[in-house]
Amino acid sequence: MKIGLVIESLDPARGGAEQWTSQYAGWLVRAGHEVHVVAGQFAAELPEIVRHRIDRPASRIDFALAARRLLDSLSLDVVHDMGSGWHCDVFQPHGGSRTAAFEQNLLLLPPWLRGLKRKTARWLPRYREFQRLLTSQYSAEQRIFIALSRMVARDFERFHGVRRSQIRIVYNGVDVERFSPDHRPRYRRVVRDELGVTDDDTLLLIVAHNFRLKGVPTLVSAVKRLRDEGHKVKAAIVGGKRRARVDAGANEPAVIYAGPADDTVRYYAAADLYVQPTFYDPCSLVLLEALASGLPVVTSRYNGAGELITPGVEGHLVNDPASVEELTECLRPLANPANRGPMAIAARELALRHSLDCNCRELLAVYEEVAAQRQRKAA
Repeated sequence: MKIGLVIESLDPARGGAEQWTSQYAGWLVRAGHEVHVVAGQFAAELPEIVRHRIDRPASRIDFALAARRLLDSLSLDVVHDMGSGWHCDVFQPHGGSRTAAFEQNLLLLPPWLRGLKRKTARWLPRYREFQRLLTSQYSAEQRIFIALSRMVARDFERFHGVRRSQIRIVYNGVDVERFSPDHRPRYRRVVRDELGVTDDDTLLLIVAHNFRLKGVPTLVSAVKRLRDEGHKVKAAIVGGKRRARVDAGANEPAVIYAGPADDTVRYYAAADLYVQPTFYDPCSLVLLEALASGLPVVTSRYNGAGELITPGVEGHLVNDPASVEELTECLRPLANPANRGPMAIAARELALRHSLDCNCRELLAVYEEVAAQRQRKAA
C-alpha cells in the first residue's frame, strides 16, 4: 500500500502524537508499505520514509493548503491525517476535539471568568483560524474519523456533528518491549538515589508538560495531605518548562521536579505508581507506557485511556480532577506495597492487550475499508 501520513512535525521529542506517528511510520515500513510523510519538521533519525517537507508555513491554514497541494501530486492509496489538515481519507486528531479541549480548559479558570473567556475567545485571530480549520476537517461526509476513545467519539458527535457511522474507535497502542517491568533491575535503584527517594518511600510519578491541565496541582496537594497523615510518599514530575518548575511544588519538599527527559523508561522503572488526574486527555500515551511498565495507575474520567481500566484492578479513576479529597482517597491504600502488587501484574497484562502492533493492525483494517469503498465507487 502507498500510504500518506500528515502531521505538522515528525519529531518524537515534541510530544505524544509525534512519538506515536514516528513509531507507526516505522511499523508500516517494516510491514512492507510505502510511506509518504507530509510534515513541516522531521527528526534526524527516522525510518525509511518518503519525506515531503512544508517549509515554514505562515499559519495552520497555510500548512493545510500546502499539504493538500502536495498530496494531490501523489498517487496514494490512502491519506491519514493526524489532525493538521483536511485533505484525507482518515482523520485522527491526536489532541481529540479542539472544542472539547477548550471547554475542559475553562474548568481551570474561576467560574465567573469562564463565560467571559468563552465569549471573547471567538474574536481572537487564533480561535478564528481554528474554527476555519475545524469546519474543513469535519465537513466531509465520506471521511472516516478515528476516535482515540469513546469519550472522543462522543465529542465528535456532540461538537462537530460527525455521524456515528463515520467513527471508528481505535485506542492508542504502546511499545511493550521498550516499556516493561524488565527495566527495573537496571534503573530503579540508581534513579531513586538521584531523586533522593528511599526504599521505604512510595514514589508517585507523572509525566506532563501542561501541568495545570494534567492535574499536577491536585497531585501536589494530595501528596502533602498524605504526608500529613504519616504516609511516606513522594512525587516525581517529569516534563514541563522552567516556569512550570516554580509552580510544581515549590512549597512541598516531597515533590521532586525532574525536568524534561528524552527517555522516560528509567523513571517508570523507579516509580511505584503513576498518577495523572487530567482535565482532558483523548487517550494518554504516557498512561499506557506506565501500564506497560507494570505500574498501577490513577487518572480521571476525562482521560480516554481510563476507559481501558477496571477500577480496583489496574488502578483507579477519579471523577473530579480538581478534587484533592477524591485523589487522596484513591492514593491512600496504594501507599501500602501489598495493595499494589496485584495491580502491577494486571497493569502489565492490560498493556499487552493494547500493544503498538495491535494498534497498527487495527488502523490497517480501516485502510482496507477505505480501499473497499473506492472499489465500490469505481464499479
